[in-house]
Amino acid sequence: MIALSAVASCRREDLLFYERRLWEQGYVAVAGIDEAGRGSLIASVVAAAVVFRRGTIVEGVRDSKTLSPGRRETLYDVIMNAALAVGCGSVDAKTIDRINIKQAARLAMKRAVDDLGILPDYLLVDAEVVPVPISQSAVIHGDGLSQAIAAASIVAKVTRDRMCVVWDHEYPQYGIRSHKGYCTPEHVAAILKHGPCPLHRKTFLRGILAKQPSLGPELGL
Repeated sequence: MIALSAVASCRREDLLFYERRLWEQGYVAVAGIDEAGRGSLIASVVAAAVVFRRGTIVEGVRDSKTLSPGRRETLYDVIMNAALAVGCGSVDAKTIDRINIKQAARLAMKRAVDDLGILPDYLLVDAEVVPVPISQSAVIHGDGLSQAIAAASIVAKVTRDRMCVVWDHEYPQYGIRSHKGYCTPEHVAAILKHGPCPLHRKTFLRGILAKQPSLGPELGL
């Protein structure tokens, strides 16, 4: 893993700071990687990997959490057209329960890298380590500091949000389309009323219902 300059030396508005440093060192296919859905109570965690050609600037790209849903959708199309390569990967709820969310997020990131269709020579990862034999750096708050990571955050978020629409049709009683599976009062109330569905991450529900242990057997936990 190659050390990059400290974040403190990075101008916050310069989202190509990390990429430029790597291009100057001779790296060509620099992939930004991020995930969406890590904290959700339901279904898959989704990761994306995005590679831009050297010098590509995509106006408006930044941390997906700071963008409206409509803006994310617009930028998703722009990114897909501007990128040299885009890959996505996901890991389902059963696997998350089996290996834990941290390992599942890393696996989703690995699958996103594998899905790129090209072999990147360096990875910029949002505060994670991807289990692949490729040089990489974990950038804390990377989705706000690197264009490639920010683009990956948008692609991952839009991809998962679209999946949430499908899941909402399958299980309309939970309101998945509105809260995306996160721990909102609406979602918790639906779980208490209907019990978990096959999409729910059972290990996540244990923590939420810890103060109501009598509900565990009823919910199959």
